[in-house]
Amino acid sequence: MKLSVVIPIYNEEENINLLYDELKGVLKTIEHEHEIVFVDDGSSDASLTLLEKIQQLDKDVVVVSFRRNFGQTAAMSAGFDYATGDVIVTMDGDMQNDPHDIPIFLEKMEEGYELVSGWRYDRQDPFLNRRLPSMIANKIISVVTGVHLHDYGCTLKTFRKEITQGIRLYGEMHRFIPAIASGVGGKITEVKANHRPRRFGTSKYGISRTLRVVLDLMTVKFLLSYATRPIHVFGMLGLVSGGSGFLIALIMTVQRMFFEVPMANRPLLLLAILLILMGMQFIYMGLLGELQVRTYHESQKKPIYVVRSVFGCQDQEEKNN
Repeated sequence: MKLSVVIPIYNEEENINLLYDELKGVLKTIEHEHEIVFVDDGSSDASLTLLEKIQQLDKDVVVVSFRRNFGQTAAMSAGFDYATGDVIVTMDGDMQNDPHDIPIFLEKMEEGYELVSGWRYDRQDPFLNRRLPSMIANKIISVVTGVHLHDYGCTLKTFRKEITQGIRLYGEMHRFIPAIASGVGGKITEVKANHRPRRFGTSKYGISRTLRVVLDLMTVKFLLSYATRPIHVFGMLGLVSGGSGFLIALIMTVQRMFFEVPMANRPLLLLAILLILMGMQFIYMGLLGELQVRTYHESQKKPIYVVRSVFGCQDQEEKNN
């Protein structure tokens, strides 16, 4: 088995050499071939220079350099693409993740899991602006996605290579990787991880990212539940909205015909018309979404399922003949 360690780097010049030395010491104790994939996310300090020097001395190191800062999600995606190992480990470049936890995660993988996610159970970050928003976000994500983890934000994770090939990351979706992996049938679990105080540099995240988590969560929920059937969500909204408008209009019509209640000067009439129009628009959106889904899958011959394994299947050429 070959092990790939993927580490996004953004302005971590004080931590790089210390992290490399500690990580390399741990990897030497593991009886597997290994590589370290550093992804420089457009650093403006000396991070890239230090990484290049390390790579020149260690051929087990791969350095991927972005032209500009694209964000941690893009760095993770690039790391997955360039990693050649059977098992991929992701961790932060700020030294808050402990490399000595890697053997523990690998032991858990041997139990048959395809993704092992870290849980910073004793997190060494300020409570109000880091831990509290994270606790709230983790609870919301667990409830909405149905994948119950204590800590979605911990970068320390281990993956089997095949599960990463079924994950496509966009925007800032890296924190939802366990939910996305579960959506493609990955068997996941959570392990307590040691979390250390930051020694050098400053955090790249603030409390403002909590709002972005909510927006990203809406996207993930839609993709996991309705990506191949958008008419079910938009059509339902359309039926509820249009049906409510029609019911209001019907009641007002009965009132006008049998009880001589005027309609023209009542705001409720405008509400009924608005709801009916909204209902029609939602249904149209659902139908357009269905067309796009079919175009997406059929033009690329992309399956709507994910196969874990096949037993007793003939060779593809024999099947075609």
